[in-house]
Amino acid sequence: MSMLQTITLSIALLATVFSTQLLARQRPDKPNILWIIGEDLGPEFSCYGTTQVVTPVIDNLAKQGVRYANAFTVTPVCSTSRSSFMTGMYAMAIGAHHHRSHRRDGYQLPNGVRLISHRLKDLGYFTANIRHVNKKLKGTAKNDWNFNLKQKPWDSDKWSDLKTNQPFFAQVNFPETHRGRAWDNAHKSIKKAADPKKVVIPPYYPDHPVTRKTWAQYLNTVMSLDKKVGIVLNQLKRDGLDDNTIVFFFGDHGRAMPRGKQWPYDSGLHVPLVIRWAKNFPKPKNFKPGSVDNRLIASIDWTATTLDIAGGRKPKQMQGRIFLGPNAERQRIYLFAGRDRGDETVDRIRTVRTKKYRYIRNYYPDRPFLQLNRYKEASYPILRLMRKLHAEGKLTGPPAKLLASTRPAEELYDITTDPWEINNLATSQKPEHKEALIHLRDTLNRWVERIKDTGAQLEHPDIPKQWDRLMQRLYDKKITNFYKELGIKYPFENSPH
Repeated sequence: MSMLQTITLSIALLATVFSTQLLARQRPDKPNILWIIGEDLGPEFSCYGTTQVVTPVIDNLAKQGVRYANAFTVTPVCSTSRSSFMTGMYAMAIGAHHHRSHRRDGYQLPNGVRLISHRLKDLGYFTANIRHVNKKLKGTAKNDWNFNLKQKPWDSDKWSDLKTNQPFFAQVNFPETHRGRAWDNAHKSIKKAADPKKVVIPPYYPDHPVTRKTWAQYLNTVMSLDKKVGIVLNQLKRDGLDDNTIVFFFGDHGRAMPRGKQWPYDSGLHVPLVIRWAKNFPKPKNFKPGSVDNRLIASIDWTATTLDIAGGRKPKQMQGRIFLGPNAERQRIYLFAGRDRGDETVDRIRTVRTKKYRYIRNYYPDRPFLQLNRYKEASYPILRLMRKLHAEGKLTGPPAKLLASTRPAEELYDITTDPWEINNLATSQKPEHKEALIHLRDTLNRWVERIKDTGAQLEHPDIPKQWDRLMQRLYDKKITNFYKELGIKYPFENSPH
């Protein structure tokens, strides 16, 4: 190649880069919207007050935006939670309440219920669920919904498509805080790991080296996630997109621990939510960077709010509420949630929470808290530890309650004095507790009726049986070996499952 050809090619490349950056920095008529989602993630960041974590990226994002102290998902497991916040509807109102359901039966969403990505596409948005951020970083591009779709949900899975397709609505999903390889290796990707001796563990776990090691590793995954979020935000800036993009950071549900994931307590429902506004677009009234918002926010609310930000009109049937901007709706007094079948484990629980109380209704009080769930038995060292201590007669206090053979039909907790939800006040004779129980019981009844909760309609018995066979194949050998190493009998060894 001649010198002249080399110079010509270099000029052409520079012109392409310049024009691309100029295009990216041009202000679109509507803001870009980016959802960054951590899987199985509670609010265990330093800006939320957790010790033994160093999370500068999310802490700084909170300084630049607003941190929401009381954000909760409406179910505590991925497929039901994602089915909810992707539609702005309670999973139990659209038949998507059983974890990993409707995978082969062709079930589709009820009339009028649509994905947020489809609604935004109608408003001129390019949509993407990112698998490839750059050469060093990938997202999971996780969907995991309990329904089938006729229409393609996304336009792309590539970050590189965003700068030439504005305005965009994009998601980046990260697996660090989900059990698996990323969890196991998280401590290798951070500068300083959490000290197991110094972590604060929930009182419903035994204070034991296994518990502390597991909890510390969870905090390590949070720090690893924080680092990856930083890469995404840097890429956003490098591409000249940050000033035009509103960033939502949140978890898809609570942490993957016993009494966390799949359980509708704060531990399974409370998630971080941080929103940073785009510099090139006017901030909503009362959106003050660096502030903390204490309102009760449900995950379906950020769906309705995203739609409103994009210039869409919220459908009457959408159950999420707009909480930002001129169309903001009245604040929530109550947060509703629940769980149903999870894998092979058949259950039904509904709950309502205020800022002071959580009320829980167990529809299967004759069953133990810790029913057979092979995924948990294989994945949670703390659970196996608790079973070992229980078998040896050494499990006492709040942890022992989790190994009870039955559970109360109703639970009531005063969150202000009992944030870990361990002192059940449902049978308390104090007038204020009786009043709260009756009020929240009635409130939950009205909600179940109002949303036409489909949880009372049982699945065909063949469905949990199919899941049971699958879980046996996946986990039984591993679980048996675990319990042999522990030197105790596997408690479900002779189970009909």
